[in-house]
Amino acid sequence: MKAIVLNSFGEADKAFKTIELPTPKINDEEVLIKVKATSINPIDYKIRGGHLPHLAPSFPAILHGDVSGIVEKTGANVTAFQVGDYVYGCIGGVIGIDGALAEYTKADYRLLSKIPKNLDFAAAAAIPLVGITAYEAIFQRANIQPGQKVLIYGGVGGVGHLGLQFAKALKAEVYATVSNEQEAAIAKELGANYTIDYKKETVEDFVNKHTDGKGFDVVFDTIGNQHLKNSFEAAKRKGTIVTTVSLDTIDISLIHEKALTFHTVYMIIPILYNDEAGKREHGQILRHITELVEQGEVKPLIYGVKFTFEQIAEAHQRAENGGLIGKIVMINSSDNN
Repeated sequence: MKAIVLNSFGEADKAFKTIELPTPKINDEEVLIKVKATSINPIDYKIRGGHLPHLAPSFPAILHGDVSGIVEKTGANVTAFQVGDYVYGCIGGVIGIDGALAEYTKADYRLLSKIPKNLDFAAAAAIPLVGITAYEAIFQRANIQPGQKVLIYGGVGGVGHLGLQFAKALKAEVYATVSNEQEAAIAKELGANYTIDYKKETVEDFVNKHTDGKGFDVVFDTIGNQHLKNSFEAAKRKGTIVTTVSLDTIDISLIHEKALTFHTVYMIIPILYNDEAGKREHGQILRHITELVEQGEVKPLIYGVKFTFEQIAEAHQRAENGGLIGKIVMINSSDNN
């Protein structure tokens, strides 16, 4: 089979090579997937660039955890899926586990779900990593109740736009930070009750404006750095903070002073540590997301240009440049696909 591999870390236009590899052999708990699409997450280009070497698969490395495709073969213990099923999931692309940048990939069946009936492969591939991350934050960590004021930092980002919709599905009053009018319009379309231009309004200003100075019940930070610190300021006393980006040194005294509940989400833990219960939970989460998508309550936000696997370098460069609205998806255009 054809596979796009990494033989060394580096820039996207030099690091990736297309080679022939044997089709993966599956064990009793795995399925073989004919890959139809994948999407790019920051972890993918950070691994490629050598910024996360401890997470990189062995060379030649096949990156990208998100996959959608068709089941070609099932292991002896797999009963949840049959040959021909359309599936999606976040399957690997990290140390010890190959990813989706190939004609075929294998996956632990517990990490998978059937794709929503109202999505194509490209749209489905945009969901797994960011969807599971947002789900863990909103449904599991935040314990959101109807009517609560929920602030989403990064309201139209990969994780944030799904967190926004999940909070809305739980009947929260949702506030989304944006940086321009285009983002504001998209956030409103996705269900935000209010948008906040963080470049124009200070934390004190929008807390006073929207909460009478009391603060938000829940703040979901998907950006980190100064935004995480701002989250502490924006939350009410005894409020809840959930973040996906806490790799920084900051003053956390406000957590103590306001008696905040603080959570972090790192969704790849079950994959990294072969946590069977965690893998099973990922599959269950995706099945619930599938239901929400099919019910029309949630939809993935896709970047305006779809790339092919052959355009891997261009797609990675665009993702790294930032400023995206929507997830970058990539279509496997192999003749055998």
